[in-house]
Amino acid sequence: MGLFTKDIKTMNDLFVHQLQDIYYAEQQLVKALPKMAEKATEPQLKQGFLTHLDETRTHVKRLEQVFQMHGVAVKAIDCPAIDGIIEEANETVGEVADKAVLDAALINAAQAAEHYEIARYGSLVAWARQLGRTDCASVLQKTLDEEKATDKKLTALAESRVNLRAAS
Repeated sequence: MGLFTKDIKTMNDLFVHQLQDIYYAEQQLVKALPKMAEKATEPQLKQGFLTHLDETRTHVKRLEQVFQMHGVAVKAIDCPAIDGIIEEANETVGEVADKAVLDAALINAAQAAEHYEIARYGSLVAWARQLGRTDCASVLQKTLDEEKATDKKLTALAESRVNLRAAS
């Protein structure tokens, strides 16, 4: 089902569709983060990926909780956006020989995923509120806050250490 299909007729349909989309995306990130941690050479970056892996597993569980709260089946639908972000990250990382530059590329790839998630969760929170589902919005807001915090940590690590090392 594409985003602008006849299957999406209401705000509720759109909300459920995007839940299914981000559920798939989080599952793909659970698979990608260990690989990113393995490739990272900066110890803080490696640990950050592993910490976010644990958070991402929690995000998957929260989404399952929101599906149940909203009374719909837990279901993932393909998310070409996250697949593309992960594919591009794998291609870029595969082309970088310098380990310091590799860490900068890994942060960039991670932030692309984070920004995608922030956009999705931001919309889901707003839509849940619009639908009168403040219970769902509250659960989704926790994840949105964690995604924003991870993005800030990645920026701080890039600006304080990784980018400097990569540029020298």
